[in-house]
Amino acid sequence: MTTPEPDVPSDSGGPAAASSAEGASGVARPARRGRWADLAAVLSFVALGLWVTGRLWLDPGSDVRDNQSDQSQFEWMMAHGARVVTHFAYPFHSNQMNVPDGVNLMANTSVLSISLPMTPVTLLFGPRASFLIFLTVGMIATAAAWYFVLSRVLIGSRGPAWLGAGFCAFAPAMVSHANGHPNIVSQFVVPLIIWRTLRLGEPGRWLRNGVLLALVIVWQAFLNLEILLMTAIGLGVIIAVLAVGRADLRSRARTFLAGLAVAAGVAGLLLAYPLHVQFFGPDAYSGLSRLIRGYSSDLASFVAYSRESLAGSARTAAGLAKNPTEENSFFGWALLVLVIALVWWLRRSIVVLALAALGLLFAVLSLGREVRFNNRGTGVPGPWAALENLPILHSVVPTRWALAITPIIGLLLAYGAERARELAGAHPAARGQVRFVTATVLVMALLPIVPTPLPVAHLDPVPSFVTSGAWRPYVADGRSVVTLPLPDTTYAEPLRWSAATRLDMPLARGYFLGPDTRPNADPPKVALFGATPRPTSSFFATIRRTGAVPPITPQNRVRAVDDLRYWRAGVVILGPHEHEAALRRGMTELTGIQPVFTGGVWVWDVRSLTD
Repeated sequence: MTTPEPDVPSDSGGPAAASSAEGASGVARPARRGRWADLAAVLSFVALGLWVTGRLWLDPGSDVRDNQSDQSQFEWMMAHGARVVTHFAYPFHSNQMNVPDGVNLMANTSVLSISLPMTPVTLLFGPRASFLIFLTVGMIATAAAWYFVLSRVLIGSRGPAWLGAGFCAFAPAMVSHANGHPNIVSQFVVPLIIWRTLRLGEPGRWLRNGVLLALVIVWQAFLNLEILLMTAIGLGVIIAVLAVGRADLRSRARTFLAGLAVAAGVAGLLLAYPLHVQFFGPDAYSGLSRLIRGYSSDLASFVAYSRESLAGSARTAAGLAKNPTEENSFFGWALLVLVIALVWWLRRSIVVLALAALGLLFAVLSLGREVRFNNRGTGVPGPWAALENLPILHSVVPTRWALAITPIIGLLLAYGAERARELAGAHPAARGQVRFVTATVLVMALLPIVPTPLPVAHLDPVPSFVTSGAWRPYVADGRSVVTLPLPDTTYAEPLRWSAATRLDMPLARGYFLGPDTRPNADPPKVALFGATPRPTSSFFATIRRTGAVPPITPQNRVRAVDDLRYWRAGVVILGPHEHEAALRRGMTELTGIQPVFTGGVWVWDVRSLTD
């Protein structure tokens, strides 16, 4: 008995169609049971999604504790999608942040494939609600999509499909990214890409199937290009291995390649302009900085437990990942032992061997340019050192290669569960023992990584100065709002304020990826988180970090006025902050203007300085 290989059924075929000849009464009960099983599976995914994000739903005044900046950024992106619909705004670049330069949104996480259709939600309930729905439904939809592709195409059985799909959507890496990365946990398009790719070999349907594959590729491109790249590499490896190992698939090569050419052509045509804007348009950058490309997976993390897992904690995970959002490789020793055992058990399956090799490749790439163990460098270079400067790859964070291991393990779990189901069916006398062993092994491996609810933190409400529109008279004639502190990677609260105004409130600076335009940047135009530093932004960053006001010289005052003019500032506002007094004193001494407290913020009218 061998492990089932991926099927390539026609749209009208499949197990249900094959059994229809048995008569309506013979299939009615199994079909009805199957529909109830599907409903139960989806409801279980809904329950898991709400379990993970439940605290955010129960407390409307909260956000994800461990990544508040990214939540603010995504709320801004959801508001941008609504603005594209309501104001016919240009979708790929915006001047409503980082005035006067703007932001290249194709080079950032603009999630247009989600933000555009969710415009009614954003307009009716606000960007926080659309962010939370995006995050929660994204995880649920990912599980549901994997379930239907596994149960209908790759496996054929609902129980193993449920197991694999649940892991693909709620594994430790996915729950880790739920801390503010809805575009990464929303991987529901990935199984659709796999499904449509497997359809390419159908006789006589190369044109139709090629177009459908192109459409789901474009959908994923406007959701997350990094996931699309990993999917393409993984599918390429699996398809190549299948083409070598299965003669029946080689006979469909011509049709498959024709469909693939159609998919590449249509997707390339639809994405040509957006990708041109991303790589060559205004405010495009050339790869990530060497520091960010150094974010890698610690070798010890593969047997550790994520802080969002039942067996994990912040203490045990500390030092093994750069932050709580990037715990991509935390599988735990029990699951790794099970995966190794599954690969050995199913080694006669070419698909299983290909998945194992692919997972090992992604694991090695995730180790980065130097292998680290238990938060210490080993001096052993990783293969990534030879690849990280290549085009496209220079924009990949190496630790995220480990994220691609999650669906691979999900598939292996599904294949293993299906093999156990077949053994139980083939040996009725030992059915109880097989099921008991299977359940015991799965519980031992998976119980420690059951997800826990995301931790949340309370948010200060958006100041009424913002929500009332009191800022509007200050931004006439293309002026901007300068916030204290100025927004960056560690303080993105002003993006949430702007999102609450549907992006009508333009911001100086922001939280985004843009080119480093400093003369000493090496290499030129490498990606920088936020705008290039200016003297005044650095001045207030020091106050935010230390709580102390640096000595102020006449030169500081001249530079402050220059920076305010550069930002086209009409008003400076300061909301609640732990160093509010120091920030207020710093701005007052720099400008000589006494602020007024109104609408929950301190306000400096700086139009007289910037006219």
